[in-house]
Amino acid sequence: MSIEKRRRFTFKTGVLALILLAGSAATLQAQAQPGPYFQVEQGALKLLKHTYRVGAVADGNDDFDFVAQGGQEILSFFERYTAGIVFGTRHDLSFLYQPLELVTNVRFKDSVQIDDVTFATGTPMKLTYSFPFYRITYRYNLLSTPTYNLGVGAALQMRNASIRFEDLSGAAGKLVVSQNLGPVPALSLAGRTSLGKKAFIGFEATGSYASSALFNGANFTFEGSVLDASIRGGYVFDQGSEAFANLRFFGGTANGISQYPDVSWAEADSNETSNIIATLSLTFGGTVRLR
Repeated sequence: MSIEKRRRFTFKTGVLALILLAGSAATLQAQAQPGPYFQVEQGALKLLKHTYRVGAVADGNDDFDFVAQGGQEILSFFERYTAGIVFGTRHDLSFLYQPLELVTNVRFKDSVQIDDVTFATGTPMKLTYSFPFYRITYRYNLLSTPTYNLGVGAALQMRNASIRFEDLSGAAGKLVVSQNLGPVPALSLAGRTSLGKKAFIGFEATGSYASSALFNGANFTFEGSVLDASIRGGYVFDQGSEAFANLRFFGGTANGISQYPDVSWAEADSNETSNIIATLSLTFGGTVRLR
């Protein structure tokens, strides 16, 4: 591990430790009491499935498997940061930032064609899959008692994708870049229940499925979906926050042929794309509540 990466890891671990050592809510009912809160999750991410294609199969473009061919078979560091506020005991407004950048190096054992660009067998490659996002979520607590909590609402997620295939063979190296920024509306559901005086279990799910021809008012079909769902168990401390372990599935799809005009040089040359990703993460985290 490089010195820079060690410093980043040490800093992030320190932030998580401070969160976990901070004070916290005396009872589960404190979750529904008004006030701001801050939450951190950190842990390991495993890619279950990840395929990517730009350009038509009929033109020779490949469904590239990032797990089997692109070096994403190993565990990766995963983190999430949330700031929110509960007001009126039943209204929960939060802002989430989830960074996600997977950078791998691999030598292609077969030729691969992406966006009509062919990388020959034996080409040393740097692959970057950057998909951080920002999400604003509002949920209304239909059920808010000292024992049970159930909230429903909606979210607006801003994807910020950048996918790069970079040939490292020299001055004549090739580069394919595909970048995209856009909003993703979704529905959200969350709930939890106490287990005795201090322990709790809970769940969250935010997701959507849409076709652009119907959902965004476009005159062409483009299918997209996202699902971010988790279950967690934790312990409520005195006066402030809680610690938890969390198992999360995050995945999404994008398939279709865009008919929007290209406005940036960093957009793919081909309008047809297919992107499927499914991940599983195990994280540990904490929540600080301020009053």
